[in-house]
Amino acid sequence: MAPPPRRTESTPKRERIQRDVLRAMEELLAEGETYAELGVERIAGRAGISRTSFYFYFRDKREVLERLTATVADELYGAAELWWSGTGISHEALRTSIRDVSALFVEHGPLLRAMVEVGTYERDVADHWRTLIGRFVDATEDRIVTEQAAGNAPAFPARPTAFALVWSVERSLYQQLVRDEDFDTTTLVDAISSMWLRAIYGRLDPGVTAEP
Repeated sequence: MAPPPRRTESTPKRERIQRDVLRAMEELLAEGETYAELGVERIAGRAGISRTSFYFYFRDKREVLERLTATVADELYGAAELWWSGTGISHEALRTSIRDVSALFVEHGPLLRAMVEVGTYERDVADHWRTLIGRFVDATEDRIVTEQAAGNAPAFPARPTAFALVWSVERSLYQQLVRDEDFDTTTLVDAISSMWLRAIYGRLDPGVTAEP
């Protein structure tokens, strides 16, 4: 059993090595390594440190996976901020946010695919992923409530709607990545943004009421 990492104050060297380890895992996953077969020694070697040194900075490879995914989730959150921080019906802002989230999901596809798949058999990993996605649900709920208060959106339960919309994006993008075939990302982004507009505002574009 691997020993827990020693917790020390952050230093430039420590931060650099941790970044190297995170980058090493994502590179190896992108090259086709599976998480299940990816050993600590392989990750440490790619990062330029020994297996023993690895445990000075990380508890195990699962901690690397979770920290790396949290970093990517921050990027995804930043991409979605354009729509969350605005007000009023804006198809373009919503579509841009979804497009940018989709691009990051594709860019970090091997990592996110590993995260989701490991979560099917490791509950702690699944809980970590749900917590990360929960931030997106919270922000979407807040935006819906704001739009309802402003009279831009009709009354409906904001929380379950936000939950359904966010997880539909996660599942759609995940399925896009696991399918071994070409996929029209532009069409998917258009479909998702239209779905969100219909669900929240009951319309597809500013000032255009959706048909019943």
